[in-house]
Amino acid sequence: MTEFSTTTNPFQVTGRDDAIDEPTRRRLHAALAEKAQRAGVLDVAYRTLDSPLGSLLVAATPIGLVRVAFAVEGHDAVLQRLATDVSPRILDAPEPLDATVRQLDEYFTGRRCRFDLPLDLRLARGFRRTVLEHLPEIPYGATASYAAVAGAAGNPAAVRAAASACSHNPVPLVVPCHRVVRSDGAIGNYLGGTEAKRALLALEAAA
Repeated sequence: MTEFSTTTNPFQVTGRDDAIDEPTRRRLHAALAEKAQRAGVLDVAYRTLDSPLGSLLVAATPIGLVRVAFAVEGHDAVLQRLATDVSPRILDAPEPLDATVRQLDEYFTGRRCRFDLPLDLRLARGFRRTVLEHLPEIPYGATASYAAVAGAAGNPAAVRAAASACSHNPVPLVVPCHRVVRSDGAIGNYLGGTEAKRALLALEAAA
């Protein structure tokens, strides 16, 4: 378990972890996560999963999915930011993210065109959040320009702000910022890297 606060961590396990075999450690960790959830003291649950784009970290609050992070972002750094921006009461707790992992797997294997998950968009504010709320309107397999997205969000002149909202999307893949490209057809930036963006667009085009 990872501690992200200088204050006392109620979830900290003392003793020598290397004296515990792996199945026992997993069982104890699962019991700890369940106890934290029942007590209402788990503010952020997270887990990692393998994907065609590499390792992904997904995190959720009781409200909904709050973060999807690519390996290139540095998962430890992402967790530190979540501890600062959301809550230090954060734990590797897979169960609350089972639906997220299942839907991501369905997406990557061509069996899902749209995600059906509750979202917690607290990490995006103002115009950025408005932009993100409109991105699911872009159909699977289609693209839209940053200018079109800015217009849909209510400010046609805010093309740069729309591009910034996409490049700082805290829940990529689920909120499909990869479907937004430049007006000249150039692919544009992406949090997971331009190759990941190309791969996602190719995946959807082939479906």
